[in-house]
Amino acid sequence: MSRWTRKPREGRARWVLEPLLGVGPLRFGMDPEQVRAALGGARVSPSRTSGGRLSWQRYADVGVTAIYGHGRGHVRGPRLVAVAVDPWCGPLVRLGDVELIARVPSEVRADILDLARSAGVSVRSNWSGDPEVAAWGLSMGAAQERGTPPEEWTRTDRVITDALLVGPELAEDPYATAPVIGWYDVREARPNPGTSPLPPRERTHWAWTPPAGVGPLRFGMSVNQVSAALGGEAPAIRRGWNLWAGRGAGPWYLREEQFDAAGVTAHYWSPEGPPTLAAVTVDGRTGPQVDWDGIRLIGRSVSEVDAEVIRRIEERGLEWTVHCDGGPGPEELNMYVRATRAGDAVVSGARFFAPDWEDRGR
Repeated sequence: MSRWTRKPREGRARWVLEPLLGVGPLRFGMDPEQVRAALGGARVSPSRTSGGRLSWQRYADVGVTAIYGHGRGHVRGPRLVAVAVDPWCGPLVRLGDVELIARVPSEVRADILDLARSAGVSVRSNWSGDPEVAAWGLSMGAAQERGTPPEEWTRTDRVITDALLVGPELAEDPYATAPVIGWYDVREARPNPGTSPLPPRERTHWAWTPPAGVGPLRFGMSVNQVSAALGGEAPAIRRGWNLWAGRGAGPWYLREEQFDAAGVTAHYWSPEGPPTLAAVTVDGRTGPQVDWDGIRLIGRSVSEVDAEVIRRIEERGLEWTVHCDGGPGPEELNMYVRATRAGDAVVSGARFFAPDWEDRGR
């Protein structure tokens, strides 16, 4: 979910979830004007359309995103089918006696399991490893906790819960439907395994050589060269995109390959011709250890690594910047610290990239 301005708990609204009917003042089936009126005329920023039809609207002041489907038959126009609640500034939603938002995920899971047992409904795990209850139209999630103003970009070492709340037509598989995919496509997300990171002694060590590459990987390598450099490992996941041409999908372009055994993701670009390696993300849970100027970057407390990296950058007279996913790094060296979820916590990873590569933060 998006990084909005953080609100203290005492300044947040308190809503009640009425399963499959609505949450707080919102009711599934409302049109966009009814949603806005129910939210007291809150400002919309931003919104998204797909195929000329409204897909979702974000209400930053309230901390929710309204997701719309489009009715058939006598029901015309967009209708509210789902509500995503932000963990940092959204309303504190309650289901029965269970508070769902901005809490420790494992604690919320335990409370949901207790409530589900008493109600006689089943609980499953969703794409992120968090609880999902079709009978309640509830799919939990989590995001990294942030610092308080004025240093909201700072990151903590824990995650807090958010939620996707849906109407009856989406309850069986909320994240697999077109309205929700248009807001957040989990096919592009890495599942949370909920396991602890590898200890240092079980990690290989890679050298970082800016701006050439990291470990055995060098920017500019072909797809086959990347696999060969990783000992012939085949990627567990390949992601890409289609170039749309005319009325249909055009050629498919490879964007990244995920190598689970090595604990890295290779990112490609293809400005002219076949794709070549442009960036490498080292996973905080399972990736190799990489050092920079005496700092171990991988598999540690994110807040500690952030602080050490910033201090070293300033000591060396370099400039530092916060990248699109919230991690700091030396602007001149094309690296920044990333965070990998591991259950209720996060551990540090890193991304290394070639000059002029456009980083989209995924």
